[in-house]
Amino acid sequence: MRSWLALLLLAWLLPAQALTVTDDRGQAVRFDRPPQRIVTLLPSLTEFVCALDACGRLVGVDDWSDFPEAVRALPHVGGIEDARVEAIVALRPDLVLSPTSSRALDRLQALGLKVLAVEPRTFADVHRVLALLGPVLGARDGEAAWRAIAQGIDRAAQALPADRRGQRVYFEVSSAPYAASESSFLGELLARLGARNVVPAALGPFPRLNPEFVVRADPDVIMLADDEEGVPIASRPGWAGLRAVREHRVCTFTPSERDVLVRAGPRMAEAARLMVRCLAGHGDAR
Repeated sequence: MRSWLALLLLAWLLPAQALTVTDDRGQAVRFDRPPQRIVTLLPSLTEFVCALDACGRLVGVDDWSDFPEAVRALPHVGGIEDARVEAIVALRPDLVLSPTSSRALDRLQALGLKVLAVEPRTFADVHRVLALLGPVLGARDGEAAWRAIAQGIDRAAQALPADRRGQRVYFEVSSAPYAASESSFLGELLARLGARNVVPAALGPFPRLNPEFVVRADPDVIMLADDEEGVPIASRPGWAGLRAVREHRVCTFTPSERDVLVRAGPRMAEAARLMVRCLAGHGDAR
């Protein structure tokens, strides 16, 4: 018993073991102990921190972070294009979690802040980022968090009736129109649910499409993440004759549902359930 207590005391007194990880820029970042004051510069990164039970360590977030509810009260410090560097420095973070596309990355690092650059864009990225951040934060196991997400997606897929599988889907992320192709994480999610994406991977993850593309594709189901307020879908050139429009298989989503869908992050199982609701014919169809 005495030897066990001695070992426990020794472990308590010894400093935490240093950890070095490699971020998405290929840069090695060393951590002597888990960070306690974290700033995130992407909504999905905020959600990763909270999914790993470290939400209480956030001291600042980007302007678009709004989930979970608690982060709305935190200081907001800009976004990918306009991060407010002085405001970030004033928060005295011991870690800034930044997307690789942030324009402020180099300046933050030049000011001596510890920056870990990660930007999840695919299913594999979500798994990888969870596995990376778990040890960095020293909180919840990232692999366990990923298994819970994957199981949630599997359950959503199993809930889709067999006669609704194989439907051809057009998923519009914005009314520009930009669409989610087969190579996007949304395309990967649709495939896991047994749906077929009418936008091929060869066009890139989120291509801007010619308006005639959807007319030619004539999908069975249309999902609109960014619906044009007050603009009838059938008024789009050629859309009145689309199968999905004629059969009222057009699903729109609320702003909060849109955030769930378009963020490659820990809420992908919830995104899968929203898609299944639409594919099953129970969504906000019109």
